[in-house]
Formats: sequence, C-alpha cells, structure tokens
Amino acid sequence: MIRSFSLSFAVFFLISVVALGQEKVTLNGYVRDVSNGEELIGVTVYIPKMSAGTVTNPYGFYSLTLPKGTYEIQFSYVGYAVQTVTVDLQGDVERNVDMLSETTVMQEVTVTDKRVDENVVSLQMSKNTLDMNRVRKLPALFGEVDIIKNIQMLPGVITAGEGTSSFYVRGGSADQNLILIDEAPIYDPSHLFGLFSVFNADVIKDSELYKGGIPARFGGRLSSILEVRTKDGNNKKLGVTGGIGTMASRIMVEGPLVKDKASFIVSARRSYVDLFLRAANNDNLVHFYDVNAKVNWKGNNNNRFFAAFYSGRDVFNFGNQFGFAWGNRTATFRWNHLFNERLFSNTSIIVSNFDYKLELKDPVQGFKWTSNLEELSVKNDLSYFINTNNDLTFGYHITGRRFSPGRIAPNTEGSMFEEVNLQKMYALDHGIYISNQQRLTDRITLDYGLRLSIFQNLGATDIYEYTDPQDNSRPVRTDTLHYGAWQNIKTYVNLEPRAAARYMLGEGQSVKVSYNRMVQNTHLIAAGTVPVPFNTWNPSSPYLKPQLADQVAAGYFRNFKDNMLEFSAEAYYKSMKDVTDFADNADIFFNQDLSTEFRQGKSYSYGLELLLNKKEGRLTGSVGYTWSKTMRKIPGVNQGQEFPANYDRRNVVNIQAAYDYSARWTFGATFSYSTGRPITLAEGKYQFQSYNPDIVTSRNGYRLPAFHRLDLSATYSPRKNEGRRFKGTWVFAVYNAYNRQNPFTIYTRVTKNKDGDTIGDGYTKEARMIYLFPILPSVTYNIKF
Repeated sequence: MIRSFSLSFAVFFLISVVALGQEKVTLNGYVRDVSNGEELIGVTVYIPKMSAGTVTNPYGFYSLTLPKGTYEIQFSYVGYAVQTVTVDLQGDVERNVDMLSETTVMQEVTVTDKRVDENVVSLQMSKNTLDMNRVRKLPALFGEVDIIKNIQMLPGVITAGEGTSSFYVRGGSADQNLILIDEAPIYDPSHLFGLFSVFNADVIKDSELYKGGIPARFGGRLSSILEVRTKDGNNKKLGVTGGIGTMASRIMVEGPLVKDKASFIVSARRSYVDLFLRAANNDNLVHFYDVNAKVNWKGNNNNRFFAAFYSGRDVFNFGNQFGFAWGNRTATFRWNHLFNERLFSNTSIIVSNFDYKLELKDPVQGFKWTSNLEELSVKNDLSYFINTNNDLTFGYHITGRRFSPGRIAPNTEGSMFEEVNLQKMYALDHGIYISNQQRLTDRITLDYGLRLSIFQNLGATDIYEYTDPQDNSRPVRTDTLHYGAWQNIKTYVNLEPRAAARYMLGEGQSVKVSYNRMVQNTHLIAAGTVPVPFNTWNPSSPYLKPQLADQVAAGYFRNFKDNMLEFSAEAYYKSMKDVTDFADNADIFFNQDLSTEFRQGKSYSYGLELLLNKKEGRLTGSVGYTWSKTMRKIPGVNQGQEFPANYDRRNVVNIQAAYDYSARWTFGATFSYSTGRPITLAEGKYQFQSYNPDIVTSRNGYRLPAFHRLDLSATYSPRKNEGRRFKGTWVFAVYNAYNRQNPFTIYTRVTKNKDGDTIGDGYTKEARMIYLFPILPSVTYNIKF
C-alpha cells in the first residue's frame, strides 16, 4: 500500500513538472527576524499584481512559481513592518527576507505600507495564533505568563475552573486535545495542579490552536491541536533573559555557536515554595521545575538540523504520610531538506515519556505506585509548491507506544500489599496523508485532503475473554488469549477526510466553511471531572473501539477601520461516536478486568463563537463570547439517559485589554464569566446497619454557581541606563481583584459546627463548597541582557 502511494505521487510530480516547468520560474527562500535570525512561521507572501500569494510553512520557508517577469512581493506578519521587495524573475531566484519587528521599526524606520488583511483572506478558520508580545502585557497568576491560561480565554474553549491547565474545545474532553512542543506530545500540561503550565513563555516562538478545519498532517485526537514551537536561539549575539517572581524564578540564555550558522538556547524555571517551607521546618514540600534546550545548525541553504529537549517535573512530599510526583520528558530531532525550489521536506524523530509516582508512607498500608507512557515517532512531511494556485502537502507518520498502566509494590517489610504489575500494552499508529490548497479564482480558495489512519494493538500481552464483557459487577473470565511480542491483536483502519473553502464577499469580508473527521486511538482512563496526573491511558483494543468525530463549521469574517478591528462569527456542529466513559461506580485503579468497566456511546455538541479583536493602537485587546451545548448518551451510564458533559458551560464571556499608557507604563486587564458547569450531587441518603451512603439519581443533574473573575496588571519599564548592559521591568499583578469566591466543586459530609464537631446523631449530611483562590497580589522583576 505504501509503495503504491509513493508511486502515485511520483507520477503526479512528473505530470506537474512537465506541464508547468517550461513556462514558469520559482522564487523561494526563508523569512527571518532581522534582530536574531529566527525563522518566522505563517508570514504572508503576497503579489498585488496577481492578487495571489502564499504563507511561510512551519519552518519559515516559502516558494512561489510564477511566469517570467518583474514583481513586487509584500511580506507581512503580525508584530512586524510590512516589507516590499522587487524581484526580476528571469530564472529561479532564491530571496531570503529579514523582517523588522515593531520595536525596531519605531526606532529606525517609518512604516507606510498597509498590512494584508490576513484574518479575512486566509483560508484557515477555527484557528487562533497567540501574539506573545500582547500576551506578555496581560495579567498572569503569580507573574508567570501562561499560554494555556490565554488559550482558555478564546471562544470555543472551556475551562473546568481554577486550579487546572485542562481545557475543552468545542465539546471535546481534555484528553481529546493534542498538545505538542516542538512536535512532541505532552500528556499533562500542568504544574502545581494547574497554577502554572509546562510552557515557559520566555522560550516560546509560536503557538497555534486548531479548533476545526484541522490540516490533514495532524491526527490522533478528536477536538483540537495545540502546536507550540520554541525559539531556535539568537544566531547574532549572546543574550540572557530572566525573572524573579512571587512563587518561581526563571532564566534563559541564547546565542550563536557559529554566527549566522548555528545557535543554542537553554532555559530553566523552578518554584521555591519548598525552600520557604524547609526554612520554617515544615515537612510539607512542594515544587516544580522545567528545562528547555535547543540547538540548530545550518549545513547549507538546503539542509538545516535541529535538536530540542524538554524535561519538567512536579514533586509533592507531605511529611512522613505520603508523596507523589509526575513529569513529561521529550526530545525532538528535525532535518529540513530542500530537494529543489519547490519541494521541501521535514523529517523528525520524536521521543516522549510521561510518568507518575504515588507513595503512601505507612508501616502497614505503605506502597509505591508507578506508571508511565512512552512513545517513539518518525515523521516525514513534504511540501510541494506546484504554482501560485496549488500547494501540495503529504507525508507518512509512524508512532510506537508502550503503555505501562501501573506497578504497585510494598515499601516496608510489614506492608499489607503484595507486588502487582498490570499488563503492559503496545501499539503502532500509522498515518498517511495528502492535501492540496487550491486557489480557483480571486474569490474562491479550497483546501481538501485525506488522512489514512491504521492502528495496530500489539503483543506481548494477554487478552481475557468474558461471559459478559459489560458485566462489571462480577466479571467471569472464560478464556485467556496469549499474544507474543509484535503479534497483531486488533487492527483498526479509518479514513479521515478534510475540506475547507473560503469565499470573498468583497474587500474586507469573507465566508468560510470547513469539515473534518478525526480519529483517536488512545483513551484516558479517568474517574473525575478534572484530569489529574494519576489517570492512565489505554490503547484501542478488542474491548475499546477508536473514537471518531465529525465536525462542520461555518464562519463570517470582516475587518473594520483599515484592518484595525477584526470580527468573526463561527458556528459549528460536532458529532462523536464511541466516546469513552465508565460504568456507574466503576473500579478503575488496579483493576485487572478493567475492560469490563469500559462504556462507549455517542456525544454531540454545537455552538456559536463571536470574537472582536483589536491588534493596533495604544489600546489592544479582544472580546469573545461562546454559546455551546454538549450532551452525551452512553449505555450503562446514567441508566442510558442523555446527560450533559462535565464541561458543558452554556455561556462564556472573556475580555482582554492592554493599554500602553506611556513608554514606561503598560496596564492590562482580563475578565472572565461563565455559567456554572454540571455536577453530580446526592439527592438523598439511606441507612444500612452502620453505613450511611448517598443516593445519586442522575449524572450531572445539578450546576455549580456562575464563575467570574477580574485580573489586573501594571508593567513598569524604567529608562535604561546607557552605562548598563541590562534592562529590567517590573510587573505588578492582582489575581481575582474583587475577591470572588468561585466554586471549584461541592461535596457532602456529616453535618458539623464551625469547630468541626459533629452535630446530632452523625447521620445528617450537608453540602459544602470548595473554592481555591482569594485575591492574590504578585510582583515580578524581569531582566534582559
């Protein structure tokens, strides 16, 4: 199959070259930041004479095939001055372009060109690119700029509440988001249970969230793709950036290894709450750290090499009682190769590991629990720039995974536990894709493609057969099937079509539509509303089918006041099949018969997203509104009746604003409002001997109160002393400015008085609300050499 696939492409290329190669020539090159040599992703390359163009790919490369002649080419990118170059194309030409950032522009040149209306003319919809310059001006918890917190402010993105880095996109659950850093997957993006995320803002180059219209090169998740790329390192000069915050500090060093040819970047961040607690002789020690590192080398203009590394970990120790830890580690090696002026290739080798540990320190009940998920991927992505009207992308991905759901072992001689190892599981995931972006007319542009997903559940492992696999009360095994290493257990094959279209209504406005099917073969084994590190992952298997989602979306896009204001309205409908849940009262942890707890059913979601964005001027910001509904119906769950998903919030309003008051002061504010999320509560109780259990009649039958919060910040940049090599800035922030007690969850307990003493006979119960954060001021000092 792969051989015939390659042959088809070879024939296609031959036809394309013969048909187009004689009359046209090619302009290509890289677009970079002039100050540090960083390649810029998504730069618009536009030819006014032909009303056509392209954008730089994820590696900063562009290619245009044009008839011979002289052209003016406009290069435009958010946060940079528009640059126009004139090129006389009588043959193939390589033209690398260095762009000036807004800061450099204000100091050195006057900008007169109008920026291209990218929001309207681009084909992509349901995609958000974070402007890191603006993100840094907004309030941040404890002074730590966090892209996850900013993503949670976007239309179509729902948060479960404070204290979590999880987010839910267009009706999908948190595990249905693929989170990538330099192409490597991150399975838990949180530090300190969501107070911070794994992404250090100092090292981030670019971040994009795809909510719909997902390109064919992505697969493996149902709802969204968050793609984060780190900086390559300044290849011009050595630089140091750092910050001292209320709870954590960080430092980043970057510079050339060989000027203009090779560079490096290293960043590290650590919290120090544990240091204060240790100084106060407190045994409850909590901390996190993460490290990013990257090197790149330009062999020549046709070959570039990159190696990136990430490691992060959280550690909690509560005296002599218990402790736990979790972390992500990734490594990525990339090779960019330019075969010719039109054919660009990226080959990546990616390693990722997510693990956690839990330990109970007790002479009798002591145990240590460890689990991890490892994967190795090889990817080859190619871009073939046929002409100004057709950009072809295609590739092949293969990923091997090893799931180690748990090993429990006694940690003392007198422990009541015996060593138990849950079976390891193995899988191979193949993805073959092709897509083409085609400009039919000045008004109509299409993007269409197909992805083939082939998933193999492999040995070595044992598969149990049951009298009734859906009977989790008393599972009865009838047989055990033994599979050797690499022996195929179950194969799932799915096609994932993708399509999108844009129609220009006139200058400054357009309509767009998209459709995509997504397939997910890894399943989060979670018992609660908010994912925690101690949830495990399982592959698709004989008892667990792949999850499938079909999404259609339509949107209207319009810009006002010379592109100063961007407005968009998007509506979507998503239907999901074989979504995974668990039977009521399921036994999830350390269950050798976990497959009898699986329940799969249907889910649907639909909604409307409105966004008004202002990107220019002293006052910048956005106003977003989302109305959505997400429902599930799963046999064996909630008595087979339809119920709202845990993250079903009907109305969400998010406002962000940054105001450049002067060259020294910038003020920022964010406000969030959302209706309460569903929650399952007891509706009564009954007594059986000494037991007093709750009666729960329906899943998610109640809702928490509404959530709202205001955050404020002020950034002060002192005038730089010409005799100093560094520049410092102060960031003052207030989280939850009016001290709102936002509900995190509600639980029931035996009724007690304010001193904690039981009231009455000890059988009467009361509901108690938990909220996390009161008003929290913070101060951060940032420094840059």
